[in-house]
Amino acid sequence: MPSEARATEARLVEIVFPDHCNHLGTLFGGQALAWMDKAAFLAASRFCGRTVVTARSDRIDFRRAVRLGEIVELVATVVGIGRSSMIVRVSLSSEATPGAAPTLATSGAFVMVAVDGTGRAVDVGP
Repeated sequence: MPSEARATEARLVEIVFPDHCNHLGTLFGGQALAWMDKAAFLAASRFCGRTVVTARSDRIDFRRAVRLGEIVELVATVVGIGRSSMIVRVSLSSEATPGAAPTLATSGAFVMVAVDGTGRAVDVGP
């Protein structure tokens, strides 16, 4: 498949439930990172058509707290390609009430590596 025809974006929508929150009623940072990693995985694996693993996360910025009951949308976009790796930018925005304007809460980059069945890095392709 030509590179210009590859899907470069994945979107996820979640709702913040009590088991996702800390004692302050806001989203655990680790939960936000897990959702971001999942979105990066989906974008990268769709892009290269292979299984991918997380090699690194870079510069995660927690801009504002996400509260219990808010709807979050994650957008992951492949923005760079190496031999076997891809850089995926992920943003997590939230809506205080359904239909409200989303506000950026967290953003960061993930380096994902394409692997074969034995876990060895393989070429992403052109």
